[in-house]
Amino acid sequence: MPSTDPLSDAQLDAASSKLQALKETLERVLFGQEILIEAVIIGLLSRGHLLLEGLPGLGKTELVKGLAKALRLEAKRIQFTPDLLPGDITGNPMLQEMDGRRQFVFQKGPLFANLVLADEINRASPKTQSALLEAMQERRVTVMGETHALPAPFFVLATQNPIELEGTYPLPEAQLDRFLFKLEVHRNPVEVLEQIIKHREIGIEPVVEPVLSGAELVELSGYARAIYLPPVVSNYIARLVNASHPGQSGTSARVKYGASPRAALALAAAAKARALVQRRLNASFEDVKALAVHVLQHRIVLDYTARLEGLTPGAVVAELIKEVPAQSLQAPKTLMDAKV
Repeated sequence: MPSTDPLSDAQLDAASSKLQALKETLERVLFGQEILIEAVIIGLLSRGHLLLEGLPGLGKTELVKGLAKALRLEAKRIQFTPDLLPGDITGNPMLQEMDGRRQFVFQKGPLFANLVLADEINRASPKTQSALLEAMQERRVTVMGETHALPAPFFVLATQNPIELEGTYPLPEAQLDRFLFKLEVHRNPVEVLEQIIKHREIGIEPVVEPVLSGAELVELSGYARAIYLPPVVSNYIARLVNASHPGQSGTSARVKYGASPRAALALAAAAKARALVQRRLNASFEDVKALAVHVLQHRIVLDYTARLEGLTPGAVVAELIKEVPAQSLQAPKTLMDAKV
C-alpha cells in the first residue's frame, strides 16, 4: 500500500537533487529530447514499462542503454526478430544430469534482469510478444507449470518502429495495455543534428557515469507513491478515462474501444511521479493533462472511418483533454483541493 505519511522538505530536496542529476546525465546521451527524458524518468518512478516508438536511428536504444548505466541496473537486450520464440525470452527447462540421474533444470532467459530492452518488439510474431504479458503485469514467468519470480526492480523498455514499415506486427491490445507510456521519438532539428555530429562518432558509445543505484530508485519510487492525490484530481482522471469510451463524449464518437481501468491507475501514478519530479507535494490537474496522451493514446482503438480519415489516437486524447473540464460541477471538499 502507498505510504500515508507526507514527504518532508528534506526528502523532497534529496529526491529533486537525485532526479535532476539523472536527467542531466541522460541529456548528455540523447541530445535535444528533454521532454522525452523527463517522461522516461516519470515512468520509472511510477514503476511502469515504457514503449518508445520512432524511426530507426533516432537514439531509442542508446537512451535505454544509457539509462541502465546511469542507474547501475543489470540490463539485458533482446533483439526481437520474426524467428524469435517465447522460450528464447523467458528461458527453457534443460535436461541435465544431477546426482546420477537426469532431470529438467530451468535455465533463465534474458528476461531475468532489472532492465530489459525489448528492441524492435514489433518485428516478432504476436505469439512471441505475448510471452511478456505475465512478466510485465505480475513480474514473474511461468514455464511448464513452474513459476519464477523476476528480479526487483523490473522494467521493460521496448522500442518499436512505426507499424507502417515492412516486416512489423502490431502489438495486441492486451500487450499495449501493459505499457504505462507510449512515447514518440521525433526526428531532430538542424541545431541538434549539428550537436550530434560534433560530439558523436559511429560505433562509439557515450560515456555514462552512474548517478543512482537500484535501491535509490526504489526509494524514490516510494516517494512518488507518497505524493498526495487530491480527490478532485482523482475525479478528473476518472471522468477523462470514462470519456474515452464510445458514447461518453462528443470526441469518443470516433472511438471503437476506450481506455481500461488500468489506464486510470497508470495516469494517477504518473501524475504523482511528475509532481515529485517538479518538487511538489501534491499532484495537480496540469500533471494529468501533461501525461494523458502518453498514458491513453495506445489504449484506445479508433473506428474504421476515423482511421481512414487519418485521425490518430493521440489527437483524440488531446481533444478529450479540451472537452472534459478539470473541475466537476461538485464543489471541492477541502481547501487544498480548491487550489489544485
